[in-house]
Amino acid sequence: MVTVLVGQVAERLGEPDGIIAFDPSSFPKRGTHSVGVKRQWCGHRGKVDNCQVGVFMGYVSRHNHALLDFRLSLPEDWARDAQRRQACHVPEDVRNQTRHEQCLEMLEAWRHQVPHGWVTGDDELGRHMRFRHALRERGERYVLGVPCNTTMRDLEAPVPAYIGRGRPPKAPWQLVTQWRQGLEAEAWTHLTVRDGEKGPVEIEMVRRRVQTRIERKCTGPEEWLVVTRQLRSDDRTWGPRASRDATDQDARYRYHYYLSPTCVSEGELAEPSLAELARVIKAGACMEASFKRGKSEVGMDEYQVRTWEGWHHHMALSLLAVWFLIEETHWGQQSTPALTLPQVRYGLSLLLLEVFCTPGVDSICRQVQRQLQRNELARFYHHRTRKCIPPRKLRREIQ
Repeated sequence: MVTVLVGQVAERLGEPDGIIAFDPSSFPKRGTHSVGVKRQWCGHRGKVDNCQVGVFMGYVSRHNHALLDFRLSLPEDWARDAQRRQACHVPEDVRNQTRHEQCLEMLEAWRHQVPHGWVTGDDELGRHMRFRHALRERGERYVLGVPCNTTMRDLEAPVPAYIGRGRPPKAPWQLVTQWRQGLEAEAWTHLTVRDGEKGPVEIEMVRRRVQTRIERKCTGPEEWLVVTRQLRSDDRTWGPRASRDATDQDARYRYHYYLSPTCVSEGELAEPSLAELARVIKAGACMEASFKRGKSEVGMDEYQVRTWEGWHHHMALSLLAVWFLIEETHWGQQSTPALTLPQVRYGLSLLLLEVFCTPGVDSICRQVQRQLQRNELARFYHHRTRKCIPPRKLRREIQ
């Protein structure tokens, strides 16, 4: 099923500069018998809690975004417990894997079938040098989040004068938060990335060539450090917060930090534009939107299965169901540009209920039409009150 899904998504959404995005998603559980359940960081609740964690691979293009593949994270104590493995039918060849290993496994499986130019992920992936090195060895260009306590050296900063003795001086090592606090106001570049449902999505960015030192004081290669900031009053998030140290903030702004390579195994890379980097960073928000689609529209998190096979079957069917709704929404938008995926799901649910309630197709169409009219009136009112430009697909109707 996943092979069919990947093929259809690549054919429908594929672009040479598409983005492969990796992101974990947690599923809170109360008991201890479901496969892989453990007290661990639960991003859904923002704290350590009893949950299952799945690592997902998604695809983001300018047309749309969709989830492609997944892996269930099997904790080490589960991998060693033969009794619990047998009770949940965990295959014998399945072992404990880190999230980096699971992401690389999915990337190896589909990288040649899915056209892409970038790989992105959160700070849990970016904080490890070996994962970034593995991507560079594969010739992959990435934008990965890093924690706010990353140690770095600014390679573009003025170097102290050499006095003639000892080693030539270099820029000092410092935390990215300390370096960011020393930036001038003119260093930030303001960008409008896209039209959002609540108005234009805006961001401020800084890019600098740096070296990092994260693990055991090991110095990494030259990379691009990208720092973004958004107003704390803006409730639209740019990406998932995988850990407590993923971001930092001051009285006005919230800051995120990312690394991108200056070279890969195939040679030196051209300097990426800020607009292109912002597009890749935005893929994190698209992954969160994909999870929201799955959990709110097709019941991705509403399951009562304990076995290994049961969990994987449910996830595969959920991903296929979401892709079906995406395709139906695209078909409907050819005549109704503002049609959304939840409205398609609502219309299909009414159509399926016709077998039992027999309201008639005309009645179903009237209900869907009334809902569309209410949503459009609310959308227009929202843009008028904010005095902002509406999404491009709606400008013709408003003018």
